[in-house]
Amino acid sequence: MPKLKNLLRFNKYWFLAIFLLLVYVLVFTKVITYHSLYPDNTTNITGKITSFNINGNKLSLELKAREKLKATYYIQREEEKENLQNNLCIGCSISLEGNFSDLINNTVPNTFNYKKYLYNQKIYRSFAISKYKVTKDNNFWAKLKNYFYQRCEKNPNRDYLKIFILGDKSLISSEEYSMFQENGVAHLLAISGMHIGVFLKILDLLLKKLKPFRKLIVITSILCFYAYLTNFAASILRAVIFYVLLSLKKILKIKMSNFKVLLLTAFIILIFNPFFIYNIGFLYSFVITGGIILSNKFIKGSYFKQLLLISIISFLFSLPITLNLNYEINLTSILANLLFVPFISLIVYPISLLTFILPIFSPIFNVLILVLNFFNKVTNAFSFFIILPKMNYFFIFLYYGFLILSLHNKKWGIGILLILILLKILPKLDANYYVFYLDVGQGDCSVLISPYQKEVVMIDTGGKVSFDQEEWMQSTKKYYLSDNTLTFLKSLGINKIDYLIISHGDNDHAGEAIHIINNFKVKNLILNNDSYNDIEQEIIKIKKPTPKLKLKYFSFHNLNNKMYDNENDNSLVLFTSINNFGFLYMGDASKIVEEDILNNYQLNVHFLKLGHHGSNTSSSEEFIKNLNFKYGIISSGRNNRYNHPSPETIATLNKYQKKYFNTQTSGTVMVKIMANAYTIKEYKP
Repeated sequence: MPKLKNLLRFNKYWFLAIFLLLVYVLVFTKVITYHSLYPDNTTNITGKITSFNINGNKLSLELKAREKLKATYYIQREEEKENLQNNLCIGCSISLEGNFSDLINNTVPNTFNYKKYLYNQKIYRSFAISKYKVTKDNNFWAKLKNYFYQRCEKNPNRDYLKIFILGDKSLISSEEYSMFQENGVAHLLAISGMHIGVFLKILDLLLKKLKPFRKLIVITSILCFYAYLTNFAASILRAVIFYVLLSLKKILKIKMSNFKVLLLTAFIILIFNPFFIYNIGFLYSFVITGGIILSNKFIKGSYFKQLLLISIISFLFSLPITLNLNYEINLTSILANLLFVPFISLIVYPISLLTFILPIFSPIFNVLILVLNFFNKVTNAFSFFIILPKMNYFFIFLYYGFLILSLHNKKWGIGILLILILLKILPKLDANYYVFYLDVGQGDCSVLISPYQKEVVMIDTGGKVSFDQEEWMQSTKKYYLSDNTLTFLKSLGINKIDYLIISHGDNDHAGEAIHIINNFKVKNLILNNDSYNDIEQEIIKIKKPTPKLKLKYFSFHNLNNKMYDNENDNSLVLFTSINNFGFLYMGDASKIVEEDILNNYQLNVHFLKLGHHGSNTSSSEEFIKNLNFKYGIISSGRNNRYNHPSPETIATLNKYQKKYFNTQTSGTVMVKIMANAYTIKEYKP
C-alpha cells in the first residue's frame, strides 16, 4: 500500500502515463482501421436488439449480431406500428431480411459526420429492412431493462421522463431540444454528474446506517445497474467510476488530489474503449469536471454565488467543444444555467424519480415540465449569440494553456480574449473569392463569398419534396436541410447573407428559404420576374424582396428576362465574372431558354451550373457544344426518384469532353479563386 501511495503522488509517472495513453488511443483509433465482418451481398441477419426507437413510421434498431449494427424499417400500416410497440423489446431476438445501405461522410464541410459518429461506436454498416421476425427472450436483465422503459412509456410526459430516468432523448421534439441547445443548457437533459450527485445524496440518506465499505458496495451495485439502463453512456461511466475511486480514496486514506482521481477515471474508461475520446459526452464531462476541480479555490460564497462561478468556469472550459459543435456561443447561457441548474437538479429530477416510482406524482411532474418549457422559450427569446469560426488544434491548445495559467494569475486571462478576437478576425483577412456548390440532395444551393467576407451571396436554398402523411406516420423530429447550410456558414465565421437569390419558386430551390430567413441574418432577397407561386408568397410574408442587386464585389447579370408559361423556364439565369473567370447558373431553365442564351450572348464560362439537375429537359447538345465552359456542376440527390442526371446529359458531356462534377459523387464542390488562378476541392461522401 505505501508503494501505491507514493506512485500516485509522483508526477513524472503521471506525465508518462498520459503520454502512453495518448499513444494507445491513437494507435487503436487511427492507426488500426476496422471494417464490417459482413459481405456486401448479405441479405439475412439475426441478432439481439440492444435499443430501438419508433418515431412516426420509422423504426430504428441497434442490434448485436456478428457485430453492432444499425437497422431501419419504414412501417407500412398503423396496426403494424401498434404491434411493434407491443412486441419489440430489448434483448429480443430478431431475424431481418433486406440489404446493407452505404454510410456516407458529411459532404458539406464542417458539419456532423454520421458515418464517423457510428464508426466511433464500432458500427460500420447500416441495414435497410424489408422483412422482420421478432422472437421474445427470457433473459432476466433484458426483461428488467424493458420494465424500466415500459414504465416510462406509460407516463403522459414519457419524453421527459425517459430523458431524466434513462437519458433517452429520442422522443423529445426537435424544436424543444434545439432551444435547450441554444440556451446552453442541453447538458442538463443528459444523465450526468449533476444527476448522479442528486441520486447519490438520496442513496446516501437511505443507507446512512451502513458502514462505509458496505455502503460503497451497495451504492456501486445500484450505479452499475443504472449505467446498464442508460447503455453505459460516457457521462454516467465517468460519474460512477469517479465516485467509486473517490470513495476508495477516502476509505483507504490515499493522499491523491481529486484531479488525479479524475485522470485515473479517464485512464480506466479509455483503456477499455479508446473511442470514447471522440465522444462529446465524455469530453464535456471530463473537461467541465476537471475545470471545476482546478478552480475549486475560487468557488466560495453563497449557493447562488457558487452556482454563478461554476457556470462561468463550465462555460470557459467547455467553450472550444461547444464552438466546434455549433460555431457560436450564447453569452446568456451563463445566466440561463443559474435558472435551469437548481430548477432541474433540485426539483425536476427528484420529482421525476418519484414519478417513476409512484405514478401518483405524474400531475406534479407534468406541471413542472410545462414550467420548464416556458422557461426554455422565454430564455431563448433573450439569447445573445456570437458566431466564431472553427477552432483548430493550435488555437485549442493555446486557449487551454492561457485558461490554466489564468487560474494562477488573472492577467493571463487577456490571452483567452486575444485568441477569441484573433479567431473572429482571421477569416476577414482572406483576400480570395470562394464559390461553394453545396450538396443539398435533390436541390440547388450555391454560396459565393467575396474577399474579406465583405459580401456573401446565396443562390437557392435547396428543399425537400414533402408529402402529406397521416398523423401516426409523422415524426417528432423536424429536420431542415438548411441546418447544415447554416452550420457551414457559421463554421467559416459568416454571420450574414447579403443577398439570398431564389432562381424560381420550386420547393427544391426555395423550400428552405423561410427557415434560413428566420434563423440567420438575411439583408436582401431577390426573386424571379414571374408571378409569385404559393412558396414565394409564403416567403414574402416574412421578407420583402429587393428590386435590384447592388453589390461591390460581385456583378450579376440575369440572362433570362422573357416570360414563359412555366416556373422552370422563368428561372433566373445568372452570370457573374470573378477575376475574369465566368460562373453561369441555369436554375431549372430548359432547352428553350438555353437556345435564347446562345442566340443573344457570347459568354466565356469556366463553371456552368447545369440546368434542372442534369435532366434531359435541359443541357441540349447545341448548348453543351457551343457554350464555352471548362467545368459543369450537376446538383442531384443520391438515389433520387427522377434518375437525375439523365444518361443523355452525361453522354453529351462525355461526347464533347466536358469535365463535370456531380454532387452525388463529388459532394460539395469548392472553387477558390485567387488573382489569376483557381483551385477546386471536392468534399466526397
